[in-house]
Amino acid sequence: MANIKSAKKRILIERERNVANNSIKSEIKTYTKKFQAELAVDVAKAEELYRTLSAKLDSAARENVIHQNTADRKKAHFAKLLDDAKKNSK
Repeated sequence: MANIKSAKKRILIERERNVANNSIKSEIKTYTKKFQAELAVDVAKAEELYRTLSAKLDSAARENVIHQNTADRKKAHFAKLLDDAKKNSK
């Protein structure tokens, strides 16, 4: 345990940030699972979920929860899955 007051405060702040960041990451994982599940069933609803998921990824990257390149890579991957599903549904 830290002895210096500023170190104790830093520990508390890091715990709060850790909880907030884990919440955001969990939300992204939840939307990812919803998107992939909906992709097999309804492409139109999956497209709506893609927009939401894309916004969540951008927001997380802006807040430095995840790296910008990670967000871009995931968005590109999901966009490709969506495009493939659209081509196959026609």
